[in-house]
This record gives sequence, structure tokens and C-alpha cells, in this order.
Amino acid sequence: MTVAPLPKASRRGLAQEAADLIREAIFTGHFPPGAQLREVELAASLGVSRGSVREGLALLEREGLVHSVWHRGTTVVDVTAQDVEEVYALRAALDRLAATSAQRNATADQLTELDTLVRAMAQEISGDASGTTLLALDIAFHDRIYDAANNRRLVEAWRAVRSQIYLFQLRRIALGYEHYRARVVDEHRELVTLLRADDRETLARRAEEHVDSARCSLLAGLSPSM
Repeated sequence: MTVAPLPKASRRGLAQEAADLIREAIFTGHFPPGAQLREVELAASLGVSRGSVREGLALLEREGLVHSVWHRGTTVVDVTAQDVEEVYALRAALDRLAATSAQRNATADQLTELDTLVRAMAQEISGDASGTTLLALDIAFHDRIYDAANNRRLVEAWRAVRSQIYLFQLRRIALGYEHYRARVVDEHRELVTLLRADDRETLARRAEEHVDSARCSLLAGLSPSM
């Protein structure tokens, strides 16, 4: 029996590429929370069809990054106090497990990579650092901790909320950059030190406190009406 070969898969679809580019535009602040995302304009800007944009926006909606309403279009999600409480409560639990798992499983190379990211943060702060650059390093740091935890389902849980966390942290920086700038290096350096130590309880507590600091900072900046 002769079986016909399957067609070769393309590297990735245009919808995924559109989602990646729109996500990056959101993360760099081009589209702030609450901004309208218009399919026609996005399609022209990205050089793809409206259908690809529509599918890309659907992918971002599943990430919790945008919100679509029939006949009202799609907007970047806004940040409410309830959103903050829910997302950061979940992140605190995930980060605690990720940190304690990484403490057991991280290799020397993975810990060195975390050191490198902390040094990059410090170098950015010593110069004319932008909030978006620091945040990219911050999120990359936590990506590496989740990788070092060596727990596939935990990584999947992190990826499910990662985009929302990124957006919420952008909002935090916009509302209180100096608070973020003053803490980002020391807090991450302490986490690396604790990952190398043999004190699981302190590491777990500090991982949760790191998230709670971000939560409190963001809530303080939100207006009472939110």
C-alpha cells in the first residue's frame, strides 16, 4: 500500500504572526489599556488580511489580553482592582511553587543566567532605563525560574496568565515607575540568593511578598472609581 506524503506545514500561520505583532505593540505601550483595536487599520499596518487579524485577536482574547464585544469591536483590557486581586493572587501561588521547585531542580547554568538578568537590570537602572526595558528583563527572569522548576504543567499555568501579568505590570510602571525602579534589582537579586540557599520557607515567603509588593503598588495607583 502506497501512502501519499503529507503536505509540508508552513512555519506558522499569519494569524499567529498577527497576534505576536499586536501583543508586542501592546507590551511596548503602543496600545495602552482600553485602546481600541480596529481590524481594518491593523490589517493595513501589518500587511495581512482582516481575517488573519480577526483570528489573531481571538488568540489574544484567549490570553486575556484583549476583549471583544459584538458591534463594539475589540479593546485592550483595562485594569480594575478586582482584576488585580484575582491575577496577583494566582500569580503569588504559582510563583511560590515555581521558586521552591526551582530551588530543588535548577542547574548551575540556570542560576548563572538569572544572575546575568539581574546584572542587566542593574545596568539599565544605572543608565537611562525605560520601564518597558526593565519589565522585559523582569518577565524574562521569571520565565527562567519557571523553566528551572522543571514542571511542564506549572509552566503551562504561567503561560496562561503571563500576558495579563505583563500588561498589569506595564500599568503598574506607568502609575509608579520610581517605586518599581527602586525595588526591581534588589528583589530579584534576593530571589537568586535564596534559590541557592537551603531555606525553602524563606524563599516561598519572599516569592509571595515579591508579588504582593507589585499588587499593592498597582492598587495604590488605580483611581478609587476602578
